[in-house]
Amino acid sequence: MARSTGISDRLPKQPADHRYRAVLLLGAPGSGKGTQGGILKNIPGFFHFSMGDALRNIDIHSPLGKVFYDYTSRGELVPDEYVIKFWAMTLDAHATLGDFKPLADLLVLDGIPRTLNQAKIMEKYIDVLKVIHLVCRDEKVMFERLRRRALKENRVDDADEKVIRRRLKVYEESTKPVLDNYPGDKVTEVESQGSPARVVFDILKVLSPIQDQHYTGVAG
Repeated sequence: MARSTGISDRLPKQPADHRYRAVLLLGAPGSGKGTQGGILKNIPGFFHFSMGDALRNIDIHSPLGKVFYDYTSRGELVPDEYVIKFWAMTLDAHATLGDFKPLADLLVLDGIPRTLNQAKIMEKYIDVLKVIHLVCRDEKVMFERLRRRALKENRVDDADEKVIRRRLKVYEESTKPVLDNYPGDKVTEVESQGSPARVVFDILKVLSPIQDQHYTGVAG
């Protein structure tokens, strides 16, 4: 039986009879997803929501923060219901503050959903228009990116090849069901090997028509 956290089950404020129009940004560790997400968030008309950034800023003294700390301190995965609730409350806060304007901004989700169960739960609240799957077919490039990042962040253990291979395997096992959850015509692979400008250009070629339709819908 799920325990009570004393947290309301409210979800983000949505336009009447309308789910949030969203794009999913998926990519294995070392695919450059963080770089591309950082670029997209600075482009008007997109609201980039990074679950990783949100979790790094979670208040561990809040009711929900204590739940996350309780699970992670035991080395356990936080149940999907709490992950979704945290996503919902954080997005709701952005909407309340005006950072996220649902009727004008196309929501770009990065780091969520990470499991098939999360994807199923979120179907009620988001309309996934496109899934951008960043792929890097050169293993050496991915390994080098991950090693550089680990050393830069002083996480020497994470630069070990065995650790990197394990991370990639976990990603593949958890992400394939998420990708398979969406029709093939909604999933677009973008090659992430190359300059950040070239990669974001390829992403925008896919997303610009979707953003145009989003704005057309608002104007209408």
